[in-house]
Amino acid sequence: MTLKAAVLGHPIGHSKSPALHRAAYARLGVDVEYSAIDVTVADLPAFMASVRDEPGWRGLSVTMPLKTAMVSEVDEVRGVAGILGVVNTVVFEADGASVRRIGYNTDVAGIVNAVQHAGVVSAPSAVVLGGGGTAAAAIAALKDLGAPSADVFVRDVGRAAEARAASEGVGLSVRILPLSGAAAAMAAADVVITTLPPRGADALADELAALGTRTPGVLLDVAYDPWPSRIASVWQDGGGAVVPGLEMLLYQAVEQVRFFSGLGDRVTAEVIDVMCDAVGAPRRVF
Repeated sequence: MTLKAAVLGHPIGHSKSPALHRAAYARLGVDVEYSAIDVTVADLPAFMASVRDEPGWRGLSVTMPLKTAMVSEVDEVRGVAGILGVVNTVVFEADGASVRRIGYNTDVAGIVNAVQHAGVVSAPSAVVLGGGGTAAAAIAALKDLGAPSADVFVRDVGRAAEARAASEGVGLSVRILPLSGAAAAMAAADVVITTLPPRGADALADELAALGTRTPGVLLDVAYDPWPSRIASVWQDGGGAVVPGLEMLLYQAVEQVRFFSGLGDRVTAEVIDVMCDAVGAPRRVF
């Protein structure tokens, strides 16, 4: 029987997850068919009901705008996903004659690995742009990196519930601030994580460029299409290191492959290398 996995989201046509996963399963010699499926928040309950008893499912990668909604569609939420209330990975786990759907969050590990490889210092001063599900993962990642606190800049300070919940859940103090004041704080930070949608930081990039100051820290822009983003180009021009969202996507996908293939730590550097090659990401030393 061919095993199945997929990435869910809306829109989904731009996703590079299929390339990453297919390369990994081919290298591992595991027969997992991985596809991309367009699913809206409204469609999610019906979709999850349809796959509950369908044989062969191993896992689901979950992207925007489904990460929060997926919490209500799984049988159990484990690890940091339960703390954040954000699920980006669903694993189909055999339980006797039935199958249980278990929610995880691998975005946190993806962010930690991505910024560590870029040389983020211990206990970094930190800025997060955006207040949604990926920002929640960024807050948890900053806690793991030893950040003492973080400034979270959002378009509407009254709509940052996920960031506030993440702060309380992981025990990292945050300030929720209006996005209009972010440029100067970014330039002074050791690490900046922007979780805004593609082109969502363009105006802020122009403001940062107008300041004419150095940007010596590390910027992770989770958006990877188009690349380089305007904010990434301005940051690099200011002397800072830039981590494309493609690297975060890679590192969180490695954890998913370990779940979906059932091979765990046997997903080694050789597999990660072919995943890098599949999407044009630089190879890193793990």
